Amino acid sequence: MRTTRRITAVRDRTARSSYDREADPTMRTRILPATVAASALMILTGCDTPPNSANPGTAAPSVQGVWQMDGYGTAVAVSGHRLTMYDTTSVSCLPGNLAGDQQGGTGQNGSLRYLASAHRLITVTPQSSYSARLRIASNAGPRTLRRIPALPDACSKKPSADPRKVFDVFWQTYAENYPFFAAKHVDWQAVRDRYRPRINKDTSDGELFAVLRKMIEPLHDAHTELSDGKDRAYSGERPGTPPHSEQDLARIDRAVATAVGMPLRSYANGALSFGRLPEGTGYLRITRFISLTDEPSYVKWEAELDAALKAIPWERLRGLIVDVRANSGGADPLGLRVLSRLTGQPYTAYTKFARNDPRDPALFTPGQPITVRPYTGPRFTGPLAVLTGPLTISAGESFTQALMERAPAPIRIGQNTQGVFSDTMDRALPNGWRFILPNEEYRRADGTTFDGPGIPPQHRTPVFTEKELDQGRDSALAKARELLHR
Repeated sequence: MRTTRRITAVRDRTARSSYDREADPTMRTRILPATVAASALMILTGCDTPPNSANPGTAAPSVQGVWQMDGYGTAVAVSGHRLTMYDTTSVSCLPGNLAGDQQGGTGQNGSLRYLASAHRLITVTPQSSYSARLRIASNAGPRTLRRIPALPDACSKKPSADPRKVFDVFWQTYAENYPFFAAKHVDWQAVRDRYRPRINKDTSDGELFAVLRKMIEPLHDAHTELSDGKDRAYSGERPGTPPHSEQDLARIDRAVATAVGMPLRSYANGALSFGRLPEGTGYLRITRFISLTDEPSYVKWEAELDAALKAIPWERLRGLIVDVRANSGGADPLGLRVLSRLTGQPYTAYTKFARNDPRDPALFTPGQPITVRPYTGPRFTGPLAVLTGPLTISAGESFTQALMERAPAPIRIGQNTQGVFSDTMDRALPNGWRFILPNEEYRRADGTTFDGPGIPPQHRTPVFTEKELDQGRDSALAKARELLHR
């Protein structure tokens, strides 16, 4: 999935600690150089031919073995009842943060399920003896796997914690996966040329951390993070992002309550709150798409969200205001679950593409359309306004982007969102530090994205400014109520 924050507090994309998100199937496979020749030989000699689809009695291919994921710099090993992922680049292979045991027996079409953590249920489904799809329940869309003969040799070796090796793995991971260097006007090779000479075998942890941080600070990307697991941590953000400490968020919560002027009912561990305004307009505030229960179980989050949505009187509303101005993100499928209550017809929310060529940042997997499907029960299909701002982050932004494709389209009010949409890759460094980065684009039908500047409003108003907070005003909410009932 992606990384999420509340807005500094809730980081799971774990999420995101970081949700590792999923991407799209592709016919182009990024295979580690050491495995190319062996893979080609296996296919050319007929040792890995597709099953006979014309024979319904043919057994489904097995998911056992070693696979390379298209995009994401990940190798996947399935052995017995265990699935393990590895973070790979052309210079490294390190154990990933996802590994788990099989749950239940073999499913339809030969699929197997693995529980990597309480909120990371992974399903692997063979497509043939040489390809498979991997789906993470908390991510939107599958990832394509291609069979390879074995893990790279580096996967079996203990990584060196030499500061130079740490630097190289960090730089190479960005070089092979980050899609936005050109958009951010950053020459990544020049970054290496500038900082690599400063690192030697005696470089201290403090000095190394400072260098790695300086390398990614100019990206101003809220989906970039670095942590030593102790007292050093860095998270990027777009310039001009307002303060968002726990105290700041509590102050925002109080301001919203005052502006609404009536008690709101809270659901899903405080992630959702709802009230019906005097004029009959519904007000739905969503602060995150993660941690909807105290227990970190994605299945339970789904159930809790469904119970909350069932309690809302959708069919009695004259209009609806959806407030995601302080939404820290989380799991995209939870956002899609909310959207299913807001449409009467299926539509494409966005199409996901993952960078999948280590040398060319312009090459991506084929697009994976993500669809919003109408809920079969009560839902709201009338006029709607959405309130956004720079603290609308990650899954809060993909939710907003998906909402834009709804018919009728929502009225967008407030300020630009933060400008980060991709699921995040949660990676390890040889010295035990961890970092995250994005590798996907969420595109509209015309191919555009909102990465960087964020989604703009149609009606620009102040959002949680000092002046508004001091005066107890909420211009965005007032504008939404005015526009919905002209």
